[in-house]
Amino acid sequence: MFKSILFLGLLCAALFVLNIVVGSVWIPPSDLYVIITDPSDDTRVWQNIIFNYRLPRALAALLAGASLSLSGLFMQTFFRNPLAGPFVLGISSGASLGVALVVLGSSFFSVIGLTYYAGISTTLGAIMGSFLVFLVVIYFSTKVADHTSLLIIGLMFSSATGAVVSVLQYFSNPEDIQAYLMWTFGDLGSVTMGELTMMVPLIMIGLVSSIFLLKPLNIYLIGNAYARNAGLNLQRSKYAIICVTALLAGTVTAYCGPIAFIGLAGPHIARMILDTSDHKKLIPYSAVMGSVVLLFCDMVSRLPGLAQSLPLNAITSLLGGPLVIWLIVKRKNIQSGF
Repeated sequence: MFKSILFLGLLCAALFVLNIVVGSVWIPPSDLYVIITDPSDDTRVWQNIIFNYRLPRALAALLAGASLSLSGLFMQTFFRNPLAGPFVLGISSGASLGVALVVLGSSFFSVIGLTYYAGISTTLGAIMGSFLVFLVVIYFSTKVADHTSLLIIGLMFSSATGAVVSVLQYFSNPEDIQAYLMWTFGDLGSVTMGELTMMVPLIMIGLVSSIFLLKPLNIYLIGNAYARNAGLNLQRSKYAIICVTALLAGTVTAYCGPIAFIGLAGPHIARMILDTSDHKKLIPYSAVMGSVVLLFCDMVSRLPGLAQSLPLNAITSLLGGPLVIWLIVKRKNIQSGF
């Protein structure tokens, strides 16, 4: 366990450095320290590239990968469903609706004869949408006892918000639709250093809170009846898991867009490598695994050496899907832990 997490940590660090030096402009790794510390005219251009573009992007990939992977792990355990991801509660749909109202709302409201002015950024719109959905999920979690009903409510809410977004798209002009579509692709490059000062504390609160979910998550694997006998407060644990998941997934979606696949693949890869369902081991391993996968996918999506780039979500699915399939085929007898 220690050797594997150490290797994964070193791999994560290596990919983090590669994300800084690789891109449309190659930055020599041997000169990286001098470039960062020397404010001379010779290094000013490279410093601008690193501090204004690549370093924020690499940090965003590091944090987003860990957050989405942990969110997926929590939801898979909470619902005891290996197909559950970080967005099954509708958090991503709420963020999408908030962004759609900001980007597409002006065209729709002008059609029905109302004056509309958003006056907010897509990030703030996504935060507001995610928060509203979070409040709805918390409300319904007090009304339904079983997790399956809560899962269905989340899926139905996602369908409803998707319908609203479709209506907004129908009345919008092509430029606004394209802007919204670009947001749905997921983008780490739009995160600035200023936004990281707000993003990092929120994610760190979620990551630190994950430590206190070790016992409830392990007990949830055994069943609700055993959890009650073990003295676990199911209602309080349910609120805690939902809150931490919403905080992690909602923050990433607000600042980076809805990044696909990482929350589903990261926990599965961690389980198959460790061959355990103990969250004391799965939580740190899943977090680092999510960062590794997203750092690698983001580096590939930038098409090093070229001026163009590919949608991040396309790369996460194209590279991550075959990887998980290969691991499943290689490991014929997998104990999923559900």
